[in-house]
Amino acid sequence: MKTLNAGVPATAGSTGPNGVERTDRTDRIVGLVQRQGALAVLVTVTLVALAVFPDFRSLDNAGTILVAAAPPMLIALGMTFVILTGGIDLSVGSLYVLGGVLAAWASQYGFVYALLVPLAVCGGIGLFNGLLIAYTRMAPFIVTLAALLGARGVMRAISDEGSTTYVVESDAFGTLGTGSLLGIGNQVWLAALLVLIGMVVLARTGFGQSVFALGGSEDAAGLMGVAVRRTKIGVYVLSGLLAGLAGAVNAAKLGSGVTVLGAGMELDAIAAVVIGGTLLTGGAGSIGGTVAGVLLLGVIQNMINQVGDLNSNWQQVISGTFLAVVVVAQTVLNRLRRVH
Repeated sequence: MKTLNAGVPATAGSTGPNGVERTDRTDRIVGLVQRQGALAVLVTVTLVALAVFPDFRSLDNAGTILVAAAPPMLIALGMTFVILTGGIDLSVGSLYVLGGVLAAWASQYGFVYALLVPLAVCGGIGLFNGLLIAYTRMAPFIVTLAALLGARGVMRAISDEGSTTYVVESDAFGTLGTGSLLGIGNQVWLAALLVLIGMVVLARTGFGQSVFALGGSEDAAGLMGVAVRRTKIGVYVLSGLLAGLAGAVNAAKLGSGVTVLGAGMELDAIAAVVIGGTLLTGGAGSIGGTVAGVLLLGVIQNMINQVGDLNSNWQQVISGTFLAVVVVAQTVLNRLRRVH
């Protein structure tokens, strides 16, 4: 008995072994680039800096980079959870400066109040954002933009239009920003601990899986039984808490609640998250990539400082360029995945 299809060649839509193998290989390569691209660039830029700038090689300089990256790392950590759901939080810059002012003001009552007050207020604003976004289905951009303006207004009211600067009065709280352990700043240890916790939450808990599902497709997530509203509220509360904590840590480092900080912090956080490989549309990304993104921006800023005659604003130019390149690359990689 003859087999009719024995000599028929595979068509373009064939799912034979070779076609499946090529598709799997393409998916693996695309996934690897998306996950580890920022780390590869970070290593490359760091090696260039080590070769070109002698002062970059010192341990003191490495410590400076890590300490400077700690507050942005906390903000970007919260932003990662938000963007993974397909949302955005523009209020974190204002919450950062508000948290610093509140921490410095509350430090007169001791260490505990210096931490709890900014966390309670900034977490409350994050809760407000989450409730509005979850229950009214308003665009996160609009809701968090309103919160940005509101938080900035609260900060100015507390500080008498910025004319009053509160000084940190608790030595124990000041140690959080100026102390060190094993030669590494306390705020670096704190950021590292929270990053590790964030990785575990995202990869090993139901909440983390809900975050990814919500970013992939909100409708599908709802059909699968994901608590969509609760997850949305949770990520915005987390973002608010981490932004307030970052501000408190910065106030402890500076010794006062500086009112002129925070402008553009939300954009830096978004840039670090996206450069780290998290899709702006949500559903794919990692905290490890965000860490690489934050450190990459920190290394670039340090290199600009090493040059000496370059304005620090060039860091924003470079960050914007990186962001544009990464977004284009993500679009191309996603199209390659769909084609294969």
